[in-house]
Amino acid sequence: MLRNNDQQANPSEQSTQAMQQRLLDRFLAGVEKRAYRMAVLATGNQDEAFDIVQDTMLKLVENYGNKAEADLAPLFFCILQSRIRDWYRRSSVRNRLRSWLHSDDEDDDSDGLDQLPDPAARTPEELLATQGGMVALDAALAKLPYRQQQVFLLRAWEGLDVKQTAEVMKCAQGSVKTHYSRALAALREKLGDHV
Repeated sequence: MLRNNDQQANPSEQSTQAMQQRLLDRFLAGVEKRAYRMAVLATGNQDEAFDIVQDTMLKLVENYGNKAEADLAPLFFCILQSRIRDWYRRSSVRNRLRSWLHSDDEDDDSDGLDQLPDPAARTPEELLATQGGMVALDAALAKLPYRQQQVFLLRAWEGLDVKQTAEVMKCAQGSVKTHYSRALAALREKLGDHV
């Protein structure tokens, strides 16, 4: 029998939907700070990182809100990496347009640096959280090449395995192993006493 749109869902469907919503809410609450940190490290811009993470969360809820709990993390980080790559592409196009437009504008004494966000800008909460070894780790992570940085974060911080990381990063499993190994070596070299 077809259900009329005006009729309510049966109680078992409502219970399942409520349970799935709680699961999704718990997952997003647990992952949002780590995802934000990944995006800040990738973009160097807190506002852009916030937008990227919010968009990622929205896409996960819209498109994959009914998935099993084990599938949420790989899907979420796949969307996040896609959004970060989109940000890099848009930034590249914007920078080319700005340089092209700026070359014609001889009246402007600005060199454009005053328009760039300060990547070292921190909120008071971040200043308190990043002391000692964390400051050194953040600096070392920020200096890693993008792919090494993101593979390290997905493997070491998020606990994704090689296969899941390869799917998220859209590369071969061998590349994941290589990027992870190089990231570990670079971090050990840079951090020395902090490891």
